Amino acid sequence: MRGSVMLGIALIVVGAAVYFRGGFTTKREVLKVGDLSVSAEERNPIAPWAAGLAVVAGIALVATGARRKA
Repeated sequence: MRGSVMLGIALIVVGAAVYFRGGFTTKREVLKVGDLSVSAEERNPIAPWAAGLAVVAGIALVATGARRKA
């Protein structure tokens, strides 16, 4: 496969995953005292239009890569 097709597939997968999850989460340590530690999960939302844009860009890359091959 060409690089553009593989990149397009990756964009489709990542864009769909971000769209269905609604963003991504990060975990950070808030407080640590001896063996006791407190951590917090922080949710970072991503706009649905950005995930959709990634999917559309991925489809375009796959289409152009497939057209060059034929």
